[in-house]
Amino acid sequence: MNRPRAPHALFYPFHLCHSETLTRILMRFATIHFRDFMALQLTPMSGMTAFQDRMGMSFPDLIESKRLVQGYDVSGPLPPPVAAAIDRDLQDPLWRARFHTALCQNRRLQRGLFEPSHSLRIGNSLVPGPAALLRLMDDSFRQRAYTLDQIRALSMTRLSMEEGYHCEYGVALVKTSAALVYTQTLTLAHQLQPVTDSPAHFSLYAQSCTRENWPRTNHLLIRVGY
Repeated sequence: MNRPRAPHALFYPFHLCHSETLTRILMRFATIHFRDFMALQLTPMSGMTAFQDRMGMSFPDLIESKRLVQGYDVSGPLPPPVAAAIDRDLQDPLWRARFHTALCQNRRLQRGLFEPSHSLRIGNSLVPGPAALLRLMDDSFRQRAYTLDQIRALSMTRLSMEEGYHCEYGVALVKTSAALVYTQTLTLAHQLQPVTDSPAHFSLYAQSCTRENWPRTNHLLIRVGY
């Protein structure tokens, strides 16, 4: 009698995970798949870059055994379907409320978006990270309407400090939403199951799935002791 094959996992929303999370996922899934770093190009003149590190650099044995799969490209200009899904997240009051609560309470989401230990350039000023984050936690940002086109326009102009804060908040919304939209795109295209150890992103992705009528498969590993 042949046993059914274990399902295959896509880790989200990041391109790296903790080694303990990796071990736990591989206990439940036949393979784990990782996207590359997401360097979004909002406009032809504005975007994000970073060091192209990969999980396979630390776990070459898992690459060789084909239990770890990487190299899914999620960088560059946003395809129209992805851009449209991002706008729907930004216009969803429940999604926006969950995002803002996580921004105020979840240090991991904060670090992933802003790295509070570093200063942020807001408009023409360099603002200490903790002070900038405290300002971005103000409830007025949750209540403000944002669209992808508005955020693109802000990213292309010289900004006052107030406009700079709105640009930072808007870009954080886009980065978070894009990572989740690409999660759905990759899981559907490659028949994978989404897995995360971030409760904040799990909740946001679940809300998007409910609203968009996407498959509800969504796994959360609770980190304890690491």
